[in-house]
Amino acid sequence: MMRRAVVRVSLFIPCLTDQVFPATGMNMVRVLERLGLTVSYDTRQTCCGQPAFNSGYHAESRQLAERFLDIFDDDGTDYIVVPSGSCASMVMVFYGNLLELAPEYREKAARVRRRMHEFTSFLVDVLHVDDVGAAFSATVTVHDSCHALRELHIKEQPRRLLRRVRGLDLIEMDAAEVCCGFGGTFAVKHADISSVMAEEKVQSIVRSGAEVVTGVDSSCLMNIDGVLRRQGLPVRTMHIADILAMEAR
Repeated sequence: MMRRAVVRVSLFIPCLTDQVFPATGMNMVRVLERLGLTVSYDTRQTCCGQPAFNSGYHAESRQLAERFLDIFDDDGTDYIVVPSGSCASMVMVFYGNLLELAPEYREKAARVRRRMHEFTSFLVDVLHVDDVGAAFSATVTVHDSCHALRELHIKEQPRRLLRRVRGLDLIEMDAAEVCCGFGGTFAVKHADISSVMAEEKVQSIVRSGAEVVTGVDSSCLMNIDGVLRRQGLPVRTMHIADILAMEAR
């Protein structure tokens, strides 16, 4: 009998996931291993350089990008998977001409880009899986984060996965594609505008009637969660990996 080739995945764990939401990274691993994939993690990895890049420190960002590419290029795995559309887009989109990499690093970036995938896109578009055997009883709505939607065109992938979760009722909020106001350094530089945007996003979530709001970026969900907590609203925020990791007992 022909055996299915083992798919080897290298984890790219963003700074925010590593420092604030490590359970989300572990839950992504649980889903990947449940599907039979072999998962590895290189402990030398650090930031991809996005915060420095967004703040205008391109030279410093370039140093981090080169370190990232040295670690992940030709690391012996088939794919690189990350639980963040924002960080995925930094590597897949902004490691191109905008970062002005040296020629040898442009070649590395091209190779890494072909192997890099945001988590839900990897499941749906690469593995062609939309049922990961998850179970979660709640009414859930999805926030479309900007980089995932606009740079990577990720919108249907998380919804396909959520529709196959046992017990989950997926409902849409109005203005799901509107930014939550985080935007990394935008929330720091323009705090007042960011706060208004986040409050409007929360109003959309509340109007939907959802018990849980999810998405592919912990950064957006953290920003939304701050408003929900300040307003004492009972809606929970959960990264989609945290939902997909849940199995029926």
